[in-house]
This record gives sequence, C-alpha cells and structure tokens, in this order.
Amino acid sequence: MDSEVVTDLYPTRKNDSFSVIQRQDPVVYENTLQLEALSKDKTNFFKENGYLFFENLFTRGEIETLETELEKLAHDDHIRKQDFVITEPQSGEVRSIFDIHKNNNLFQNMSSDTRIVNVVRQLLGSDVYITQSRINRKPGFEGKEFYWHSDFETWHAEDGMPRMRAVSCSINLTENYEFNGPLMVIPGSHKTYISCGGQTPDDHHKQSLKRQEIGTPDHKNLEHMTKENTIFSAKGPPGSALFFDCNLMHGSSGNITPFPRSNVFFVYNSVYNKLVEPFSAKKPRPEYIASRESYPIIPTCLSF
Repeated sequence: MDSEVVTDLYPTRKNDSFSVIQRQDPVVYENTLQLEALSKDKTNFFKENGYLFFENLFTRGEIETLETELEKLAHDDHIRKQDFVITEPQSGEVRSIFDIHKNNNLFQNMSSDTRIVNVVRQLLGSDVYITQSRINRKPGFEGKEFYWHSDFETWHAEDGMPRMRAVSCSINLTENYEFNGPLMVIPGSHKTYISCGGQTPDDHHKQSLKRQEIGTPDHKNLEHMTKENTIFSAKGPPGSALFFDCNLMHGSSGNITPFPRSNVFFVYNSVYNKLVEPFSAKKPRPEYIASRESYPIIPTCLSF
C-alpha cells in the first residue's frame, strides 16, 4: 500500500454537517498523449457538463455475447457465493459483480478496447489503469435504486483516491428505457464537491453496496444542483456508453417493470493518481472494490 502522506483537498465525513467545496482539479487534462479520440467540441462538452454519451459504441453482436455471459455468471451458484458478488437485500438476486475485468476474459477484453481507453486517456491526459470494475443488474420487478452520489466522495473517503483524475464508463448491456431505472446524471455538478456529514462505519462496504446512506448528499445541496442544472437520463440501446467524471452526481431509480436493466462499469484512474491511505475510514476497502495495482492498460481491439 502507498504510505505517502497526501494533503486532503476534499475533506468529508469529519462531522455531522454538509458543505460545498469548489473543485480544485482540472476536468479535462492536457492531451499529452496527442490522442484524437475526441473532437474539441466533445472535450469542451465534457469539461462543461461532466459526461459524454455515445449511442451504439459497441455493436449488437458484441453486446449479445457479453449479455449471455453475464446471465451465466448471475445464475452460477458458485459465483453468487463470492465476496465480490453483491445480492439484492430482499430477493437475493445478483445486484453487482465486482472485479469483472479480472474474473472474466470477455469483459477483460472489453475493458481495454480502444473505443473506451483512448477516450479516457485523452480526457485524463495520461495512461490509465482500472481501479474498479463491476456489472450492475436490475432484474425486472425487483431491481433496487442507487441513490444520488458522487463516486469520488466514496473513493476519496474509503479508498484514498487523492485527486479528481478518474473517469467511469458505463455500457448498456440491455436496453435502458426511461422506466427501467437508467443511470441519471446532473450535468455541471462535477464542478463542486459536497463534503458529507457522518462518519464511515467499519466495513461500510458490506452495507453501502446494497443500500448507500453514508456519503450521499443532503437534500438542500442536491435540490440546489438540480435547480441550477437539469437531469440527463442515459437511456439508449444495448451498446450505448456513458463516460462521466468521477465527481459527477448520479443515481438511478428502482426497476418495477418486467424489463431487466444491466450495465457494465469500468473506472479508469490516471497512473498519476494512485490510491493512498483512506481519508475518512480506518482501513481501505477490499482489493476487488478498489484495486491498488496501477499497471497501465495497453489499448486493444475487442475480439471474441
């Protein structure tokens, strides 16, 4: 583990109050790798809004192969018993499968695909590694919500991510309709950081991955964000992809429809932003949630 002492620019969970801190890091970093995955208009849009959405980034055939693989994993009794698998608190259905880029060859191939990796390398201005990967499932009728949150608040507090130099990519493995719980983001919310009240309980991940409460914004600041901005819903066909900044406020509602919703997430962190000691927790979360192996990804072309 990196024992380097790093100044805490984004204190959180220090007392019972909530406060707003202005972002102190760039959103788009200098394109030192001279990549051309994104146009200037797209990088400017990301800088202003904190996200980019691409329909059909992956082909229907590619996604069908991955969706079939996911359903095999979700109904594998051996897989369901692993620590890196999170189940719904009531139904027992698989909710999340972590470390999917390490535990499955097909998703490992997807995680290094140039269509994703060169976008995040250009935005972050450096080589990247995967600090977290997971599949989120919302089965029909029973898929529970993911409450509004900034990923960075949790990654900073519980994993020791020092700066805002990470980007997530969420890829639709199923159709994401407006009514089956698609990911929602608040454009522009990445420019400010909500320091949350409360303290991090021991082994908080065992509860928060099923239902998060600590590390979520208060209603007053959340209401202010939505009044200043709007809400974008990342609905779209299988193969669509949402890239979003680590501090962008996002969440999703539950799924009471018959239509399942599944997405795969890859979180890319700059090699210059390695995890240190947690800033507001007694110990880091497990490796399958926050990897401390920072080997740069070599971009490849997806092939099955």
